Amino acid sequence: MKKHVLLTAALLCTALPLGSASADMAAAEKWIDNEFQPSALSRDAQIAEMKWFIDAAAPYQGMEINVLSEISPTMNQGISSGMPAIMM
Repeated sequence: MKKHVLLTAALLCTALPLGSASADMAAAEKWIDNEFQPSALSRDAQIAEMKWFIDAAAPYQGMEINVLSEISPTMNQGISSGMPAIMM
């Protein structure tokens, strides 16, 4: 479950525009509340983790990053649940 949450968070945060950190955190909190439940992490821990991903993604804003991954059940689950977040 934690891998699923981390993968989804990573997908979400690398796709969020970083023009306004507060807007990003508002979107992240919406996803935490509506999509990333239930979770083994507390809401505060999820918020801290999402902030870390948003901050870590900042240097890559505007870049095109291509990824090649093996297909696995974990990856398929992350893609199916994370894709709507990326396409928002």
